[in-house]
Amino acid sequence: MRHPKPPTHDYEELNPARKLLVFIFIGVALWYLSWRAGSLNPDALTFSLVIYGAELFGFLATLLHIFMTWRLRRRVSPPVPDGLKVAVFIPTYNESEDLVRNTLIAALHMDYPHETWLLDDGNRPAMKALAEELGAHYLARADNTHAKAGNLNHALAQTDADFIAVFDADHAPQRHFLERTLGYFVQDEKVAFVQTPQDFFNLDSYQHRRQPGKRFVWTEQSLFFRVIQRGKDTWNAAFFCGSCAVVRRDALERIGGFATETVTEDLHTSLRLHKLGYRSVYHPESLAFGLAPSNVVPFLKQRIRWGQGAMQVWRREGVLTARGLTLAQRLNYFASMSTYFDGWQKAIFYVAPVIVLLTGVMPITALGAEFFVRFIPYYVLSFWLFEELGRGYGRSVLIEQYNMSRFAAFAWATLALFRRALRFAVTPKGLSRTRETYRFLTPQFIILALNAIALPVGLALFMAIDNHLPVEAAVVNVMWASLNLALALSVVLFTLNRGDQRRGEYRFPIPLPARLHLAGGRQLATVDDISSSGCRLYGPMTESLQPGEVVTMDLALPSGQRTLDARVMSRIPGEGVESGYTRAVGCEFIWPTRVERDLLKLFLYGSDLQWHLHSLSEQSRTPLEWLADPFRRGRGKVPGEAHWNAITYEVEGQPGQSLGLLSLPASVDDPHQLLSFEPLPEAALLHGRLTTRTRQASFIARTGVGEVLDSPVAPLYLTSVRELDLEDTWQDVQTDADPRHRESVSAAA
Repeated sequence: MRHPKPPTHDYEELNPARKLLVFIFIGVALWYLSWRAGSLNPDALTFSLVIYGAELFGFLATLLHIFMTWRLRRRVSPPVPDGLKVAVFIPTYNESEDLVRNTLIAALHMDYPHETWLLDDGNRPAMKALAEELGAHYLARADNTHAKAGNLNHALAQTDADFIAVFDADHAPQRHFLERTLGYFVQDEKVAFVQTPQDFFNLDSYQHRRQPGKRFVWTEQSLFFRVIQRGKDTWNAAFFCGSCAVVRRDALERIGGFATETVTEDLHTSLRLHKLGYRSVYHPESLAFGLAPSNVVPFLKQRIRWGQGAMQVWRREGVLTARGLTLAQRLNYFASMSTYFDGWQKAIFYVAPVIVLLTGVMPITALGAEFFVRFIPYYVLSFWLFEELGRGYGRSVLIEQYNMSRFAAFAWATLALFRRALRFAVTPKGLSRTRETYRFLTPQFIILALNAIALPVGLALFMAIDNHLPVEAAVVNVMWASLNLALALSVVLFTLNRGDQRRGEYRFPIPLPARLHLAGGRQLATVDDISSSGCRLYGPMTESLQPGEVVTMDLALPSGQRTLDARVMSRIPGEGVESGYTRAVGCEFIWPTRVERDLLKLFLYGSDLQWHLHSLSEQSRTPLEWLADPFRRGRGKVPGEAHWNAITYEVEGQPGQSLGLLSLPASVDDPHQLLSFEPLPEAALLHGRLTTRTRQASFIARTGVGEVLDSPVAPLYLTSVRELDLEDTWQDVQTDADPRHRESVSAAA
C-alpha cells in the first residue's frame, strides 16, 4: 500500500462570529435594498433601474457566494493499492519545446507506475523526437478537430488505462501526485474525477501580486482554488479544470469522452458527469505547478475563453433546469457561470458617476441622511463579509483591481450566450511582450478618461449652474469618480509594468551552495535566482569576476554534486548600504550534456520549494482575526526577508564536512534557519564556516526542530537554529568592501 493516510470527510464551517456577520449583512441588505426600490427617480427611470439592477445583481452574487463558502470540505488522501493502470496525458499544440520538456520530465518521474503520453496536436517532428528522447509515448492526429477535447479523446481511443491523469503542457506535477489522488477512486467507485489546485511557479506573472521583500504572495485564482472549490466539494459540485486532475475512464466513456461541443471542455465534462450521478473530489493540496500568463494579453484571452465556454455550457445544458443535478449543484454551477455578468455590473458602476456629474441626472430621489444611514453600513458590510468568507484569501482591494482589468473581457464573453459557433484558442503563455497590450487596455483607458474629464467638468457645471446637482450628490459622485479614476490608473500602471519580461525562462528564488574553481583554489559561493539557463552568483569573489569570463563550479543539488561551467554575463552593483561593491554576477550555464541540465529542471519544476524557503503565504488575516488578535496568545510575527548564505559545517561527534545554507534575517528578532541535504538531529552542535556576499566567518550553532522539504529528486531538510555564535571579527575577503555592510550583517547574526 502507498501513502497510508486515513480518509477523512469532515468540514470547516464558518465560525460563530462570521455566521453572525452573515445574518447582520443580510438584514442590512434587505433594509437598504427595499428602501432603494422606493427611491428611484421617475424622471430618469431607465437610468435608475439600471443602477438598482446592478445593486440587486451584487446582492444575489453575494448570497450565492455565502452558499458556496459556508462550509468547506476537508480531504486527506486515502491509501493507494498497487497495480492500478494509469496513463498520463499531456496535450500540446504550439507550446515551446523547452516548456513541454519541463512537464514531460516531471511527469515521467512521478512515483506511482504509469505510462506518459505526449499528445501533439501540432504534429511537430521536434515533439516526437522529444518524446522518444525522454522515453514517453507519442501520439499525433492528422487534424485538430475539437481542439484539446478532440486530442484527449483520440488518446483515449489509443490507450486502455483505467485512470487518466491530465496535465497541460506547462503544468509540471510533483512526484507524489498520483499517490495523493488515486486512492479516492478505490475508496468510492462512483468518483469520476479528482481535481487538485492549479498553482503556478512564475510568481512575477500578471495574476500574481507580491511586494519585494515581503512574504505575502497572492494570485487572482487564490480564492477559487483555496476556498470556492472546497465549498463546491461540499455539495459534490467541484469542477474538473482541465489540468492537474485524474479521471476515471469508465465514467468518461459513459458520457462519450471529453465534451467537444464547447470551448471549455473541462467545465462541460464536469457537468455531464455530475448529471449522471457521479461524484467528484477536490483534493486541496498543491501537487503541480504551471506557467501563468505573463502579461495582460494572454491573461484576458484566457478569461474570455473561460467565459465564452461557460455561456456555451449554459446555453446547451440549461444549468438551473438540467436534469440529474441536485439543487445545490445547480446553484453552484449557476454561481460560477453568472459571475461573468459581473463585467456588466462593474461597467455600470464605472460610468454612473460620469453620467451624473456631466448631466446632473440622478438615479435616486433622496440623498440625505436616510440614504447614508443605509448605504454606508450595507457597502462596508459587503466588503467585510467578502474578506471573512474568503478566510484570508479574498483580498478586496486586489480583487477590485482585477475586476477593473477584466470587466470588458467578462462582458464580452457573456455575448456567447447568444452566439453558436466559437473557435477554441490556446492561451499564449510565453514571456515576450506583445503589441496587443494597449489594445487590451482600451476599456481601462476609456474609464480613466471619462472619469478624469467628468471630475473637473462636473465641478465646473456645479459651480456655474444653479440646481445642477445637490451638494450631497456632487460630493458623493466626485468621490465615486475619483475612486474609479484611481482604480483604472492603478490597473494601467500595473499592466504596463508587467508588459516586459527580460528573460525567456523564469528564475526561481531557490538558493544553493556551490564551490567555484578559481586560480587561488576552490571558494564557497551562493547560487540564487536560478533557472536551467543561468543564475546569480553571490560571494566575495564576485568583485574579481569579469563579464565574458568562464568559471567552473560544483553545484550542490539534493541528488548530488554537478560540475559545470558558467559564463559571467553581467555584474550587479549593490544599492544603498551595499553600494560600492559588486553585489552579484549574472551567469549563463554551459552544460556538458542535456541530461545534466534536465536534472536541474527536474529539481526546479514541479516543486513548491520557493514557497517553503521564503515562508511565502497567500493567506492574510481577516478583519475579525485582527479584532480578535489582542485576545489570542502565541501568535508570532511574520519574519522579514532573509539572505541565504553558503556554509560548510561539521556535526560534533560525526566525521565529514557537509555543504548547506544558513539564513541571516534582516532583523535580529527573526529566527535563523539552516538548509541541508541531510537530516540533522535536534540539539546537535555544528561547527562551520559561513560565506556571505563580501566576507567569511566561523560559526558555532545549536540546531532546533527540523522539517523535511520534498523535491522531485530527493528531500532537503530545513532546520531551525536555536543558538548561533558568529566570530566577532569577520575576515574581509575584499579590501574595498563597504564597512557599513559588516555592521548590518553582524547585527543580523
